[in-house]
Amino acid sequence: MENKVTKDMTMGEILRQYPECASTLLESGMHCLGCPSSQMESLQDACTVHNLDADAIVNKINTALGL
Repeated sequence: MENKVTKDMTMGEILRQYPECASTLLESGMHCLGCPSSQMESLQDACTVHNLDADAIVNKINTALGL
């Protein structure tokens, strides 16, 4: 079974493992991908800061990645 992106993964971890998901994150309103602090914060934390639904973003990413 393939790994899936989860909301407790750090943004840095997600982008290192699945660089192709950057466009999905950007389209979702996550414009902090290059921010140094985003590399260590979880997807959940980043979504909270940007007032986004973490579960919806996780689903969107995993769907786009075919996971």
